[in-house]
Amino acid sequence: MPASGDQISKPTNSDVDLSLPAQRRELAGQAPVIAVVALGGALGAAARYGASLMGPTQDGGFPWTTLAINAVGCGIIRIFMVIITDMWAAHRLVRPFFGTGVLGGFTTFSTYAVDIQCLVADGHSRTGLAYLAATMPTALAAVWVAATTTRRLISWRQQ
Repeated sequence: MPASGDQISKPTNSDVDLSLPAQRRELAGQAPVIAVVALGGALGAAARYGASLMGPTQDGGFPWTTLAINAVGCGIIRIFMVIITDMWAAHRLVRPFFGTGVLGGFTTFSTYAVDIQCLVADGHSRTGLAYLAATMPTALAAVWVAATTTRRLISWRQQ
């Protein structure tokens, strides 16, 4: 407990000084972005939870559902990014809502890390290592396939 008259120092963020009116206004202007990211994140997390209920992983088993969720999410975000960068000028809140919110909430690389930790801790090191080795190439392959396919479809449509 600080002595009488001592001030408690508050944590600071060197990028934001809310004592400055301009920075308070800037933060207030971000409220719609924060709101759509939160809403999208809730929807994405609910979809992920629903998918995990449809395909639960057995103790010590390979987490196929989480692998599929991450691969599908990576593919969808790439399709989305190709469309909004190459074809469609989206509203400024579409990208934070769908890309950051929905797909950020849907994909679950934190669960990936926890799954590996639990598999190894429970004596299933081979399964954990296989999962560790398979996830990144699978996600990157999903991104490549999604981008290539989407660009081909867009170019075919524009001809």
